[in-house]
Amino acid sequence: MGIRQFKPVTQGTRFRTVSDFSEITRSTPEKSLLEPIKKSGGRDNHGHISMRRRGGGHKRMYRVIDFKRDKFAIVGTVREIEYDPNRSARIALVEYVDGERRYILHPKGLSVGDSIVSGKGSDIRLGNALPLREIPLGTDVHNIELKIGKGGQMARSAGMSANVVAKEGEYVTLRLGSSEMRMVHGNCLATIGEVGNSEHELLSAGKAGKTRWKGRRPKVRGEVMNPVDHPHGGRTRGGRNVVSPWGKKEGVKTRNKKKSSQRLIVRGRKRGKATQ
Repeated sequence: MGIRQFKPVTQGTRFRTVSDFSEITRSTPEKSLLEPIKKSGGRDNHGHISMRRRGGGHKRMYRVIDFKRDKFAIVGTVREIEYDPNRSARIALVEYVDGERRYILHPKGLSVGDSIVSGKGSDIRLGNALPLREIPLGTDVHNIELKIGKGGQMARSAGMSANVVAKEGEYVTLRLGSSEMRMVHGNCLATIGEVGNSEHELLSAGKAGKTRWKGRRPKVRGEVMNPVDHPHGGRTRGGRNVVSPWGKKEGVKTRNKKKSSQRLIVRGRKRGKATQ
C-alpha cells in the first residue's frame, strides 16, 4: 500500500494524490453481496432540503459487510481483497469451507490465501475474531462490539485500532485511537489487528471535482450573502458569533453533557490551544 502522485501537467493534478491500490486483487465485486443505494440528495420525504450541501456524486452499490463475525468455529480463506467506495478501509472476500462467501474489513497484513476463524478458543492471529476476555493485554484489535452479538461498532475505518490495556471482572478496558479509555464487556467480539489502508488520511483531493464525486456540493459563506438571506449577510459580520441561516450558533460543542456510558472511564485528550 502506497501513495501515487501525479505529474503536475494540469492545475488539477498538481497536488492530487491517490492510493496505488497495490493490495487490490480484483476490481469487480461479488454480485451476491451487493445491494443498491438510493440517494436522497439531502431531501426528506416531502422533497424539501433537510441536509444542505448534499447531492450528485458517483453512483455506487453497497457491499454487505459481516461486522458480526458470527460464523463460529468455521475456517474461512481470504480469496480477494477489494476496493469499497462506501468506506475508507479495504474489504476482504472470505470463502468458508461450507461454500458461503462474506466480506470482512481487511486487516493490515492479511493476504490472499490466509485462513481466519471466529469464536471462543480461536488462535490469537491476525484476522481472527474472538471475545475480548480471551485477547491478551497489549493486543491491537478492531471492529469491536459494544453490545454482545450486535456486531462491531468501534475502530472500523482505515488505520484504526484499539489496544487492550486491562481486565477487571466481566469488563475489558480499551484505549481508543483518541486516547479515550472505555470498558467493554468481555464477551463482546473483536478482531485481531489494525484496519488496513492507513495511508488514507494522507491523500490529497487536489481538485474540487473529487469532492463533487463524493456527493458534496459547494458551501457558500454567510458573509458573502445579502442580509435577507443570512444573519452574516452584508459588508461584514461585525464580531457576531458564527450562526446558521436561522440564527442558531455554530462551532459550539454539541456533545450531551450527560455521561453517555457508565463504561466510559477517561475522556480523550483535550483539543484546541492550551491555556496558560
